[in-house]
Formats: sequence, structure tokens, C-alpha cells
Amino acid sequence: MSDRILEIKLPKLGESIVSATVVQWLKKEGDHVSQDEPILEVSTDKVNSEIPAPQAGVLTEILVQVNEEVDVGAPLAKILIENSGEVTPTQTSKPLSCQASNEEKTSFLSPAVLKMASEKGISLDAVSHILGTGHGGRVTKRDLEDYLAKPAEPLAPEKNDMSIEKLPMGAVRKAIADNMVRSFYEAPHASLVAEVDVTDLMTYIKTKRDAFKEEHGVKLTITSYIVQAITSAIKLYPMVNASIDKDTILMKRFINMGIAVSIEKGVIVPVIKNCQQKKLPEIAKEIVKLSDKARNNKLKQEDLELGTITMTNFGMSGMQIGIPIIKYPEVAIIGIGSIHKKVAALEDDSIAIRKHVYLTLTFDHRLIDGIYGANFLNHVKKFLEKAPE
Repeated sequence: MSDRILEIKLPKLGESIVSATVVQWLKKEGDHVSQDEPILEVSTDKVNSEIPAPQAGVLTEILVQVNEEVDVGAPLAKILIENSGEVTPTQTSKPLSCQASNEEKTSFLSPAVLKMASEKGISLDAVSHILGTGHGGRVTKRDLEDYLAKPAEPLAPEKNDMSIEKLPMGAVRKAIADNMVRSFYEAPHASLVAEVDVTDLMTYIKTKRDAFKEEHGVKLTITSYIVQAITSAIKLYPMVNASIDKDTILMKRFINMGIAVSIEKGVIVPVIKNCQQKKLPEIAKEIVKLSDKARNNKLKQEDLELGTITMTNFGMSGMQIGIPIIKYPEVAIIGIGSIHKKVAALEDDSIAIRKHVYLTLTFDHRLIDGIYGANFLNHVKKFLEKAPE
């Protein structure tokens, strides 16, 4: 049987995923690949996935570059499948360079040049643009060595003699940017801020922390109580948990809480599913599990999907108040500031040092009115100001 070319396409990686961005190629043109061996890594809404080779063969052509976004079903690469013996770059029935897009320029490259280009990570497209000094304009190994030795052209200095470093936007940051722009321009944002006295709650957490960890295996924090407080408020004010699809309001009878987690590449939002059914220990365990998976790059696409409302804790960086942007297509997000001490007047007019935190509710004003948002936020405030019994 004759050799054949197999085209690898971007598979569907999740229910709502329509595209992905190439993060890195794990193989180079000319490399032999085994069946199910990962050949590239792609990013979909901040989650990285590896794309394997469906069959063994030689990677003859890479069709998309790093940081390039492609749709589901779009071709990614081509593999030469041989039906007899082990396939190596020099055993193919047709020179690998002939598979490239610049066929007429690279079809006469020597095996030595092809091997060197593969080892140095130089694409065939780049090789085709090198001025060859060999017979008939052929690119030689010396031409490749000169190409590699040539320093990159420096950027022109500004008037103040400061150089400008141009950094391509990574896949994760690009996904964040696209989502924020879409949300900001499609949803008219409005925000409310509530000051919450969490002194009694923090005292309770301190007294119960050791026993809670011994019984449930995770640390008890105020974050779990805030999730509970938001869940309780949504049951009374469900519009905060809805979304808009053109002229239709989508009411969700489930509460899937997204919790923003800061990682090296940006911010990622894993989702705790069905908070309305979970008790405090279950919520605490979910928070720890998802945070660990996020920081260790172990999240799967389903960990990020189907969120209905988001909370973000910028207080961890010491900030007291912030105005977050809604995560599209949700209609609300809760921002949590740092817990700080302040001198406060109590109901009996006495003065005491209390622990306070600012909560910000940013909401889509197309769906939520100010008074509705205020009532929601007041419920969260009252829930947190009353220590558990």
C-alpha cells in the first residue's frame, strides 16, 4: 500500500468551545511521532490541552503558528503515514520539504539541511526565505549557520534612549482580554459597595479552625462563608444568578459559583457546581481542590464551565475596595476587599476596634435595578455579620 498524508484537525474540546489558541508545538516538522503521542498544546478559555497524533508517522507540515487562534475543525498539521516499516524523516517516499507550502523553494533541500533545520526549530517557511549560496541557489548548512548566528535587529530607541520591548500577548491573557472587552461593552455596568463588620465571624472561625480541619481535612476560611452568604441571597434575589440571551432572560435554578484564582499567566475562574445543595464543609473542600488544581495547571475544561456568578478576592493583595468587571455572560460579580481593623461606633454608642471588609457588587443594569442589587448585597452583609450558632 502507498504512503498517505493525514491531516490533523482541532477536535471539539468542550461543550461551548468553538476555538483554541496554539500555546506550543511539542514536535517539529520532520519529527517522527507515535500514535497518541502529544504533538502540540492549545489553550481554550485558560485551560491547556494536548492534541495527540491519531496515527504514527512523520510530522511533515505545521499549518498554524504559536499564539494563532483556530476554529474547531480547522487543520493543524499534516502527518505522513507509511504502511511498511518504521517511518523516519529520511525514509519518506517524498522529501519532507515537498510537503511544505513553499514547495518550489524547498523541494531540493538536502537531508543534512532538513535535519539541522528540524533540530534548531527552524520552520521550512523560514528556510525558504534564506538566500542560498549553493549551486542554483540551494540553501547549505553554512547558510543555516549564518542565519542562526545573525543577531536580531535591535528596536529603534525612543527619544529618551529607552528601548521598547515588544511582547506578544499570550493565549491566556488574550482570552481574558477578549472576555473583558465583550462584557464591558455589551453589559452596562453599575456597582454598589457595602461595609461589613466580620468581627464576630472571624472570632468564630478562629475558635473552630483546628477542630474543623481535624474533622474535614481542610482549613476553615471566611471565603466558604461568603460563598454560603451569596448562595443564600441568590435564593431570595435569583435575578442576580441569571443571564441574558438577546431579548430572553435565562433564569438558572442552580447556583454555580466561580471563584477567581490568580495564577502565573493571569486570572482563572474555576466553578463550584450546585452550591445550593452543598453544606459548608463541602464548599470548603471544593475551594481548596479547585484552587490547587488551578495553581498546578491541572484544571479541566469542565472545571471552568457553566458558571452563573463570580466572586473575586482582591483583598489578598491588600486592596480594600475594587470595582470588578462582570464575567460574560453572567450578570453579576462580587468583589471582596481586605479585612482590616478600624475604630467603630457600636449600637450602644460605645467605641471598639472591629474587623471590617468591603464587598462590591457589580451588576448588569439591563437586568438588575439598583434597589434590587442593594437588597441582594444587604442580605449578604447581614448573613456575614451574624456569627454561626
